[in-house]
Formats: sequence, C-alpha cells, structure tokens
Amino acid sequence: MKSLSLAKAQSSQRKSKESLCVLCAFARVIFFCVLVFLSPACRVGPNYKRPSAPVSPKFKEPPPAGWKESKPGDGLLKGKWWEIYRDPKLNALEEQVSVSNQNVKQAEAIYQEARAAVRAERSALFPTVAAGFSATASGTGNTGGTPVASAAGTVIRGASGTSTSFTLPFSASWEPDLWGAIRRAVAGDIATAQSDAANIENAKLLFQSELAQDYFGIRGIDAQAALLTTTIGSYQQYLELTQNRFAGGIASGLDVAFAQTQLYGAQSQLIDLGVQRAAFEHAIAILIGKPPAEVTISVEASLILPPPVPVGVPSELLERRPDIASAERNVAAANEQIGIAIAAYYPTLALTGQVGFASTSLRTLINWPSRFWAVGASLAETLFDAGRRRAIVDEQRAAYDATVAAYRQTVLTAFQQVEDNLAALRILQDESAKVEQTIGAARDTLAISTAQYRAGTADYLTVITSQAALLNSQATAVTTLTRRLTASVGLVQALGGGWDAAKLPSARAVTRN
Repeated sequence: MKSLSLAKAQSSQRKSKESLCVLCAFARVIFFCVLVFLSPACRVGPNYKRPSAPVSPKFKEPPPAGWKESKPGDGLLKGKWWEIYRDPKLNALEEQVSVSNQNVKQAEAIYQEARAAVRAERSALFPTVAAGFSATASGTGNTGGTPVASAAGTVIRGASGTSTSFTLPFSASWEPDLWGAIRRAVAGDIATAQSDAANIENAKLLFQSELAQDYFGIRGIDAQAALLTTTIGSYQQYLELTQNRFAGGIASGLDVAFAQTQLYGAQSQLIDLGVQRAAFEHAIAILIGKPPAEVTISVEASLILPPPVPVGVPSELLERRPDIASAERNVAAANEQIGIAIAAYYPTLALTGQVGFASTSLRTLINWPSRFWAVGASLAETLFDAGRRRAIVDEQRAAYDATVAAYRQTVLTAFQQVEDNLAALRILQDESAKVEQTIGAARDTLAISTAQYRAGTADYLTVITSQAALLNSQATAVTTLTRRLTASVGLVQALGGGWDAAKLPSARAVTRN
C-alpha cells in the first residue's frame, strides 16, 4: 500500500516537473519572438523627416532707421519680452496672463489630456493581468450519477443534494506589437502632446501681445484726451476773444457761433474717447482673467518711442515661433498614422495564459493538487476586406499631405507677419517725421491767421480752418506713435516673443507621471 502511494507521489512530481518544463520552454520561445519582433526593424511604415519649408536668406523689409540689424542668435528676445518697453504697469499686467487667462488654462488642460492619452496608449505595449474569485453552489436530484469535472478542474458531485465549487484564477493576455502599430501610436500621441505644449506658448504669446496692444491703445487715447483738453482750453480763449470783439462791435455773431461750434466739437470728441478707452480696459480685464469691474487702468498721457527689436534672420523663425513648432509636431503625428494603417496588412499575435486553483472546499483551495493552468497563442490575418485597408492608408497619406501644407502655410504666414510689421514700423517712422513738419507749419498758419484776425484783415473762418488743421495734425502724430508701438508689439509676436523650440517637452517629459 505504501509502495503504491509512493509511486503515485513520484508520478505526480514527475508530471509537475514536466508541466513546469513545458511552461519554461514556451516562455523562452515567446521571449525570443518578442525580442525579434520588437526590434526597430519590425516597425513598418515611413520614417519621419521634417518637411522642407520655403525660407528666404533675409527679410525683404529693412528695419527702421536707427535699428541695429542683429546677427543670427545675437541679442534675441527673452521670455519677458514686454520689459523692453520699461513700463512697470504693463509688466504687472503681463505677468497675470500666464496665471489667470482662461484660454491659457484651457490650452494647459488640453496638454494634460494629451499626456494622459500617451500613457494610456503606452500601456498597450504590456500584458494585461487579471485575477478573480468565484464560488458556485449547485443542486441535483438523486440520480446516482457519477462525478463530473468542470473545465477549470472543479469537481461537482452527481449525488443528491447540493455541492459547492470554488475557483481562484489568474489570467494574462498580451498582443505583442509585432509591426510597430502601438509604438507608432505612442509616438504620434507624444507628437500631439508636444504640439499642444507649443499651443500653450502660442496662446500666451497671443494674449500677451493683445494685452500690450490694448494697453498702448489706452495710452494713445489718454494722449489724445490730453491733446483735446489743451485744445479745448485754447478754443475757450478764442471763444472769449470773439465774444469780447462782438461786444465791442468789431466781430459779428457769426464769429461767435463759429468759435462755439469749434469748442463744442472738440468737447464732444473728448467725451467720445471714453467709449474706446472703456472697451480697451474691459478687454485687458478679460485677458488677465478678471471681471471688468475689478480692473481700472489709471490715466497716463505719455507715449514712448518703440524700442528696437532684434530681428535676426528668417531661418531662425522656424525655431522661434510656437505655432510653427505646433504645426511641425502635427506633421510628425500624421506620419505615425500612416505606419499604423500599413501595420493592418500584417498578422496579429495574441498570447493568453491562465493559472489558478479550483476545489470543492475553501480549505483545500490553495493546495498544489488543486492547481490548473492553460497557455495559448493565436495568429490572425485578414484575407479579404474589399480594399478597406488600402483606403485607410490612402486616407492617412492624404491627411499627412494636408498637415505638411498647413505647416508650410504657417511658415509663410509667419514671414508675412514679420515683413508686415517691419514695413509698418519703417513707414510709420517716416510718416511721424513728416507729421512733425506738418504740425510746425500748422502752428505758424494759426499764429498768422490769428494775428490777421485781430488786425481785422482776415475773417474768423480762416482762424477756424487753421485751428482744425493744427488739431488734426497733432492728433495724427499721437495716432501714428500709437500705431508704431502696436506694430512693434506685432513684430515681437511675429518673431515668437523670445520662445525657442528647445523649450518643447521631450518625449520622456511627456510620458512620465
């Protein structure tokens, strides 16, 4: 009896060893296959190359007179580009855009969403492991039947009454990335996340530039208001002059009416400036993420000359504009989609395995004799799909071509914006010089016409015409200087605002938690 039990035990141990050897051999084969198929050579589809873009050797428009033309990489803008205007109030407002602007926060949330998508896609490279526990009770009539074994090894007795079975399985499944589809999906998601990161910087630059332009718009209105206030004082003196001359019988009532019309017109212009100023102030409030009721920009009737902006060479623009970097990363993501579509032509391998314990009693559930295991592999290949895969590949190639065209258009638009603002700054500088000459001539005209009116050799209509010419030329000078400042902000924005493509997050930074 003892010898029989010993033989059964030895047989059981021998079977266990044989099963373990089979599992080890199977694992070695799978490991070898994985090493082979996960090598870079097994990634199907085109390798990414940054598309070419039309770049001229230098900008068509020269910088304004007095600006030093910078060499490549020489004196480029820094991150806080607005500090070149040396305005503490502007600096304080600009600092709030990155922190409180809701559009920037939205862009940041989209980037975090893209990062999570990378990690979710990357998880497909690894096996999925699951565990569970089940308990089943069953009942039968008194059939006198023989015991029946379940698929999991659980014994269900055929006698009358009830029986119970317990199962504790552990399963694993894995589809090796044989042809690089998953790795390309991960790479595409990383490129998309990097594009979203560039969009954050582009949003910051856009709204910071908009704030600076609105701020200089307010300063221009304040300067206009100061000019009109001074002019109104002068018109008031002219009205008193005509009233005194009318009282003395020297001037007519028409002269008084002309003077009143001139005065009231200037006063109405001053009042009207409040509409534009309020709109600029409200816009600034929204840009810094606050209700308009909480933001008040103090009146300051001063305008500075636009500071020089280092322009550099056109080729640097490809690395300094966040929107160009975003468009280029979209091209990289589209390229990965082509490889994913091509991978669908190849077979897929699925590996599954299951181990666990099954017993009719909880006390014997975690015993070695209660074990069971199963391993399997399946290979699948689509034989006919009526041209679906080919159509998807063609679709992704067309989508890639579209992103390349969008990238090149973004580059061209960037060059246009730089040229536009360079031209505006140069031309407006020349215009400012001419307007100053006009103001000098208008002052002389007003002085002469006023003297002639006092002497009685000219009518008051000549004075009014001279007054209007002087006010218009002075207002033009303020408007032109405001436009020069906003154009300089536009140039900073067109040059990328001191951003650099090296600041894009790396693939490692995107994928880590």
